[in-house]
Amino acid sequence: MERKQAERIQTSILNAAEKKVLVWLAERQPKWVTSDLLTFIGFLGAVIIAVGYALSGISINYLWLASFGFLVNWYGDSMDGTLARVRKQQRPKYGFFLDHNVDCINESIMFIGAGLSPLLDLNIAFLVLTAYLILSISVYINTHLKNEFKLTYGKMGPTELRLIIVIANTLFIFFRPLRDFMWNFSLCKWNVSLTLLDIIALTIFALLMTFYFYNLVKDGKGYAEMEPLNNK
Repeated sequence: MERKQAERIQTSILNAAEKKVLVWLAERQPKWVTSDLLTFIGFLGAVIIAVGYALSGISINYLWLASFGFLVNWYGDSMDGTLARVRKQQRPKYGFFLDHNVDCINESIMFIGAGLSPLLDLNIAFLVLTAYLILSISVYINTHLKNEFKLTYGKMGPTELRLIIVIANTLFIFFRPLRDFMWNFSLCKWNVSLTLLDIIALTIFALLMTFYFYNLVKDGKGYAEMEPLNNK
């Protein structure tokens, strides 16, 4: 049986402007540019991001490379689906399968690369990656059960997050006190040292888990009401 394509819920701040830009770009792509090629370009962007962060221990200017990687990743990741829709070549099942498997690979590469830089502790990078994957699983479950694919939380989506990270990279490049900042404290007899990026990453982790648990409770109640317990 044919399954109706899931509704994309996209309410981010930049969504309206981004859609216009993506359609404008898609209409001007040469014929040899395909959605699969753009998905690969998004993957290539993730690799560039990881390399940029990993090399930032050699020179902070490699953060420019990481920021360029975010642009490449946005171009490929955001354009693949738009190109298919503009050309009326949608393959919903194949596209969903490929796009979101590659997304998980991309995020893993990016977080590991960031954790290999001197700016972010690798354990904290894995912590944020775990939160991202947990939230992604929740989204995919709801896509199957409710036919809704939620792309934004708190008016923030992938594009807004990329932009914020690029701005943060730029600030770290130009302002040495930001990258030299270190918060040292004791926690249960453990000596803890956190960089500014560690603190930002932990804040993101807390936000992601807050979104997850909020939706876990809300959606759980919703599904319970859809299928009330029969005590007869």
